[in-house]
Parts: sequence; C-alpha cells; structure tokens
Amino acid sequence: MPTFPFEVPFEKILRDPESYVDAVFSCLESEFLILPKGIGFVEYPVFERGYEALKSATEGFSQLDPNRVFPVTISEPISIVVLRSMLGFTPPEWGYVTTQRTGVSVTQGFVRSLDRKVRMAPETRLNTNGVTEERLKAMVQTACQLLSAGVPNIKGDKLHRLDKADT
Repeated sequence: MPTFPFEVPFEKILRDPESYVDAVFSCLESEFLILPKGIGFVEYPVFERGYEALKSATEGFSQLDPNRVFPVTISEPISIVVLRSMLGFTPPEWGYVTTQRTGVSVTQGFVRSLDRKVRMAPETRLNTNGVTEERLKAMVQTACQLLSAGVPNIKGDKLHRLDKADT
C-alpha cells in the first residue's frame, strides 16, 4: 500500500517527491467514459423515431426534398436534431451556414432555442409561424442541399465535414 503525501511531514516529501507523486497517480481514475445525462438528453428510441420519420418521408434518404422534409420537422420535431446530427453541425454552425446560403437570418439565439426546445419536448408538434417558419424552412433547405450535393473532392490531408460515416 503506497504512502500518500498527506500521511507524512512535508520535509519527508521533499526528500523523495517522486514516490509520493507515484502514490497519488496510482489512485487516480478517469471517468471520461461516463458522461452527464442532464435534461434535454435525447434517448435513442426518440432519436430513432425522428430518423425513421425522415427516412420514410425521403424514400430512404434518396429524395432529400425540402417539401418532403419540412412537414416532418413540424410533426416529428426530433427530426431537426437528426438532421443536425447528420450534418455534423452544432446549432450555431447550422444557423450560420443557413444564413450564408439562403440569406435568411438564422441567429444563434434562435437556432439554440429551437434545438433546446426540441430536445426538451421532442414529441411535441412545433407551432411555426412568421419568422420561425421562414427560418426553419431555410434550415431544412440548407440541410437538404448539403446532404444531396455529396462530398466535394478535398485534398488527402483534410476531411470534409460531410464525408463521415454518420453522414
């Protein structure tokens, strides 16, 4: 059993610091495999429902048409999180790219709030009107365009965000 630094006088530690460092490090355990599961965590069956709703509406993702996808985002709001996951974007990244590609202002605050709202109540149908509808349609349009376009050729020392197994 190792002797820990708190068990001996400070002078003794100074004479042989390495053995006390080793004693402390021998007891450290990492919890990097354990993640916090707070409110807003999406359980797999809920995520799967959104995925399957998108898959059905797009004929197995072969018809990524915004007119097919948008209604799913209203009726199965978790599909918004599924689309974001497929893109590999954070909410603000999706908002930024949408604004760039469509000219519709999708602010960080809006997209973060939408994402949180969906994660907190993934099975509650979205009420969209006015600017919310315009922004969500633009986000869906952007997602469909990006996912349909395929991956551009990128030099070998780089990886395009959409060239991943989960996309």
